[in-house]
Amino acid sequence: MKAKFARMGLASVVVLLLAMFAAGRVGGAAAQDKTATTAEVKIDNFSFGPTALTVPVGTTVTWTNRDDIPHTVVSTDGVFKSKALDTDDKFSFVFSKPGTYSYFCSIHPKMTGQVIVQ
Repeated sequence: MKAKFARMGLASVVVLLLAMFAAGRVGGAAAQDKTATTAEVKIDNFSFGPTALTVPVGTTVTWTNRDDIPHTVVSTDGVFKSKALDTDDKFSFVFSKPGTYSYFCSIHPKMTGQVIVQ
């Protein structure tokens, strides 16, 4: 490979490296970011937004409380449960299996949401 670069001009080497980086072939972090998926749910005005969220398997969903009072995020089937989240507190969960995950706020049970994992 060294001999190959020696025959190429500097500009050609730079273009090749930039193309490889853009394709995700250089640098482990770039390749990992392509598979890491995140999604956010805001808790505001006594509701989860979006109410229903569809994500691929492996997604990390983060709930952020934007209300001035505490809320929780609790799955109806016991898969995940947050502590009481004060204003600007966050709770995250990685969805590693497909399915439909319904959840609610245990302090305000009329607040409900759903994560659909495909």
